Amino acid sequence: MSLRLTPDADAEDLRQVVRDFLAKHGDTEAVFRGIEHGWDPEVWRRFATELGVVGLDVPEEHGGAGATFREVAIVAEELGRSLVRLPWFSTAVLGIGVLLHGDAPDLLAELASGEVTATLAHLEGFDGWDPDGVRTVAEPDGSDGWRLSGAKTLVLEGATANVLFVVATVDGEPAIFLVDEGAAGLVRRPLPTLDPTRPLAELLLDGVPATLLVGGARAIVPVVLDRARAALAAEQVGGGAAALDMTVGYAAQRLQFGRPIATFQAIKHRCADMAVQVEAARSAALWATAAAAEAPGELPLAAATAALVCGEAYTWVAGETVQVHGGIGFTWEHPAHLHVRRAATGAALFGTAAAHRRALLHDLGV
Repeated sequence: MSLRLTPDADAEDLRQVVRDFLAKHGDTEAVFRGIEHGWDPEVWRRFATELGVVGLDVPEEHGGAGATFREVAIVAEELGRSLVRLPWFSTAVLGIGVLLHGDAPDLLAELASGEVTATLAHLEGFDGWDPDGVRTVAEPDGSDGWRLSGAKTLVLEGATANVLFVVATVDGEPAIFLVDEGAAGLVRRPLPTLDPTRPLAELLLDGVPATLLVGGARAIVPVVLDRARAALAAEQVGGGAAALDMTVGYAAQRLQFGRPIATFQAIKHRCADMAVQVEAARSAALWATAAAAEAPGELPLAAATAALVCGEAYTWVAGETVQVHGGIGFTWEHPAHLHVRRAATGAALFGTAAAHRRALLHDLGV
């Protein structure tokens, strides 16, 4: 089917509003402050409530904006430009992605308002999502509740989320359970990460009380992860574009032999190659965004393509950013290295390049 790839005027207005907000509250100083102290609750409150960007694709009857995934992708792209730490991705992409398939309208409204943050805990190792490899077990507790026992790893914002959507098996089939942040028997351990702006955690569950949210996780989790890959691709485009702008601006100002280094052919070629990579990534991300908004049947193929193209493009552009900046690009005080870290983490966050290639070959019937 024919998909509309370009955002409309209203979506571009949203982009400008988000960009202006992040320019004021998510600049380089705010990014480094977030690394040291965590995300700012007041900035998050204003981001979620004043801009209303958490429940963009949530139906209006459930407290959302009733928009589409295109608007979600625009926010992801602008956050990728900023790199400021906020629990938006875990809540608006993963958490709401789960709830759009579950029967929890009150909780959906709470997430859409920004009052509650959430995340998805589905991984138990480093080999990706395997519905037949889930070892976390759910057992009835004698009433209407359940008890979960097991462990989860690489949980995005897992140490701070108010609500955890945990995948566990019931009679050998995976289902999704709701676990409160203060549940007895729950231990949350922050993990050391390459990217300090994207915290991950390990969850240890020892008879943790839980509520069954939705069954059929075997079918639901891949859809949520494809949604996440599409949003991450948009974020990577934003990060790549910011790194390119940073590089071009530096090259125009940095003098060598009495001339801006931007006048040197080698630097021109580097910047031109970076621009080509960013635009190729943008095309792939727009396809995934349009598929998520209009054609869910195309989403697995589009998401795998975007994950592969955007992940590799951002990694390459971030590396070139450091090279063009020279010595200053390697220092902690300069944000160039944060793009390298974010790119490396994002390239493997929801599957490695090899996994995405296998998914592409499978979807193409090769």
